[in-house]
Amino acid sequence: MFGKLAADALGLSDIGSVIGPTDFDKVDADDYVMHEDNEKIFFLIKSKTDEYCFTNRALIHLDGTSAVSKKRMLYRYSYHANPVSDVKLETAGTVDMDVEIKFVLGDARFSIDVHKKHLEELKDLYKSLIRIGEIQQDNAIAYEQARASVQLAATTLGRGQVGGAPVEAFDQLNQSAFAWLRESHQKYVPKDFGAVFQRYIAN
Repeated sequence: MFGKLAADALGLSDIGSVIGPTDFDKVDADDYVMHEDNEKIFFLIKSKTDEYCFTNRALIHLDGTSAVSKKRMLYRYSYHANPVSDVKLETAGTVDMDVEIKFVLGDARFSIDVHKKHLEELKDLYKSLIRIGEIQQDNAIAYEQARASVQLAATTLGRGQVGGAPVEAFDQLNQSAFAWLRESHQKYVPKDFGAVFQRYIAN
């Protein structure tokens, strides 16, 4: 008991380890992965208090209060609803035991300490998050351009009508625009980033 309290006091319990694929099914976070919908774990960091589970669809965070308490809060951050940004990797100094990866998901800011022996694996996660953020940013620009294009087309068509267009023409335009925007949303706001993780993470 004293050892656990001392670890909390020194902050050592917050230093995580990277868990290998063969042990993914042994961590608590695996119970919350939607395997039924082809969700897959690609990277997992575990400390005495927390688990950070990066899947192809989301970050699943099991947030513990201390190494002594078994209470945990479960958070799920889907990539399609929480863009990745401000990704940073802080390497260890001479006497440091840990390296640190920092990033933002939507409005949530993360700073995860990992034992420095896992630096090479953490570099792969860093590259994956950087790439996901780039894709999301490019897609957001493209999607807004698509929306603006539809709006411009609708406005131009409306101004070109003399005496007003028939109701059927407006209905057809609205249906086409809705279908086109829905297809664009699916294209430019992807939910699955498995291909990115597969590219950068060397399991």
